[in-house]
Amino acid sequence: MKLIEVQNYDEMSKVAAQKIIEQIQTKPNSVLGLATGGTPVGTYQYLIKDFTENHTSYEKVITVNLDEYVGLEEDNPQSYSYYMKEHLFNHINIPENQTHLPFAKNVNDKDAGENYEKLIDSFGGMDLQVLGIGENGHIGFNEPGTSFSSTTDVVQLADSTREANARYFTSMDEVPTHAISMGISTIMKSRKIILLVSGVKKAPVLNQLFHSDIKEDLPASILKKHPDVTIIADQEALSILKENKGSVYS
Repeated sequence: MKLIEVQNYDEMSKVAAQKIIEQIQTKPNSVLGLATGGTPVGTYQYLIKDFTENHTSYEKVITVNLDEYVGLEEDNPQSYSYYMKEHLFNHINIPENQTHLPFAKNVNDKDAGENYEKLIDSFGGMDLQVLGIGENGHIGFNEPGTSFSSTTDVVQLADSTREANARYFTSMDEVPTHAISMGISTIMKSRKIILLVSGVKKAPVLNQLFHSDIKEDLPASILKKHPDVTIIADQEALSILKENKGSVYS
């Protein structure tokens, strides 16, 4: 894993956006794996800024998102489909039929994961996957204990994950209990991975990532086995890691 130290969230976002732009410039028909939540918002803002100023084209780009809440229609303001349109897709020239998110009608929708896997395979997999990391080490919605061999499927969300996402809902009761998430083995097939880590709340898990063994209790630890992972982390997220004398990260 390569670590890029940045000063703050804004610099993290700018550096991440530049790497995505470079990917598109190198391969205009890139397949991008995208993430949602609070962490990548700034990155998407910089992509929009670049599109407005430099006209980087997304006409041939295909996107596949990591996850979606089970049962939420795409026009639901809390859905990740809505999020992606608001934060990126509506502001760049990507054709709507080239943007994809998983969808499961309900928790028993067993075909949903298999269909998404087939879709990703039809594109040849992701050229570049953007990830965030949960405070409990989840990637996508793959919670601690998820098998490293998992593929896209309906998953139950940990209480801590629901609590972290409650700020986007009126009440905790409205936070979905299940999501459909790209599997860990699916994520690991990406040719390149960028992991974005920002804020003091992520400092413990980032420290754990560098000092832990590879184990399913810490889903993100599998990234150590990937040949091309770049972690972009700000000073708050790095605070514990840098305090530990003898820490090795490069």
